[in-house]
Amino acid sequence: MRTRTGHRCTACAAEVPRWLGRCPDCGAWGSFVEAVPHQDARPVDGPTPITEVATTAGARRRTGLAELDRVLGGGLVPGSVTLLAGEPGMGKSTLLLQALGRMARAGARCLLVGAEESPEQVRLRAERVDALHPELRLVADPSLPTILAVVAQHRPDVLAVDSIQTIVDPDRTGAPGSVTQVRECAHALVQLAKREARSTLLVGHVTKDGAVAGPRALEHVVDTVLSVDGHDHHTLRLVRALKHRFGSTQELGVLEMRDTGLVEVPDPSSLFLEDRRADAPGSAVAAVLDGARPLLVEVQALVAPAVGPPRRVADGFDSSRLTLLLAVLEARGAETFRAADVYANVVGGVRVTEPGLDLAVALAVAGAQLDRALAADSVVVGEIGLGGEIRQVAGAGRRLAEAARLGFRQVIGPASLPATPGLTARSVATVHDALRVAFGDGDRPAP
Repeated sequence: MRTRTGHRCTACAAEVPRWLGRCPDCGAWGSFVEAVPHQDARPVDGPTPITEVATTAGARRRTGLAELDRVLGGGLVPGSVTLLAGEPGMGKSTLLLQALGRMARAGARCLLVGAEESPEQVRLRAERVDALHPELRLVADPSLPTILAVVAQHRPDVLAVDSIQTIVDPDRTGAPGSVTQVRECAHALVQLAKREARSTLLVGHVTKDGAVAGPRALEHVVDTVLSVDGHDHHTLRLVRALKHRFGSTQELGVLEMRDTGLVEVPDPSSLFLEDRRADAPGSAVAAVLDGARPLLVEVQALVAPAVGPPRRVADGFDSSRLTLLLAVLEARGAETFRAADVYANVVGGVRVTEPGLDLAVALAVAGAQLDRALAADSVVVGEIGLGGEIRQVAGAGRRLAEAARLGFRQVIGPASLPATPGLTARSVATVHDALRVAFGDGDRPAP
């Protein structure tokens, strides 16, 4: 055996044989510390044929929350470690407690390490969200050795830690939440989960720019990273998988925050359109995709005379996209907004990042300026190119099936849209064509 020493970056956990001023992997300066010496050892057993490796496929444990299980691909895999990340107030602790309560009610032994709140606070929240059950145990101690001892004694089926930034290993340097503490404590919990095939859930805080607080290595050592986000002024909460070793990262879970906890929203499109006024100028319903899930959302626009430099304000999608679409409308659609303030909003607190929203935004803005409403049974889908052409979008079949399910009867979009029972396609090739079809302007001047 041979003792080997080196240095490790506290920002990204990269290891180098000697100290460096700047990390070659992440670019951090002065981040290298001497790594704990370890010994190289020869494996005592030979490699195992992959065909003889045991598998736990099909052994997922359902959390009892269908929207969460949707994102997880059916539930928690034994031995997996899932990081639940999000900004304060998004409901991470509530979602965790509800899932633990339902799993305990289904017969699982669950252990919650509540290092951020007192046991009384956790008990009160558990009462509010109906998560009280004797198989859900609680320990309020942030010490890693204590946690490991309690786990060894009670041997839970599911371990949850809220949050990983509060756990501390007294044998390591640094305060709770420091890079060293978070990395080493997370590593110990991951190793424990793998060794004993125990599903483990870790709650993680995020920084101001939306990144998970602590070392980047935290996201690498876990199997799944779930993001819980929403709008400060809306009750909707969206759960997405940013990383998932056991399934797709294209699923979306939708929940609503209420006094009794998080309530699943199995039909989010109906929720987004619930208060829609169908005959309002400046409104268009868009068929979009969030990952693999089709959603119908309402786009509202307002055009008003500008006082001073014209303003362009977008909420729910990229503001630079609004500026681009207004430029295309002026150049290719014979509309002008040079002396107008333009506001556009995706209603309901959801944020759309895919280009299938383009045509709906353009028609909503044009309708607001012309004071004309789209037909109440129309849905809009399509990307707009710089030449004013209407382009095809991914997953068009799923989008249109969702529109037909909700009772829409016609779709305005590119000629490539698939035939869908119950929907009449009104194909448009350009923005100018779309304005004519949407608002019936047969005498609209060509751009």
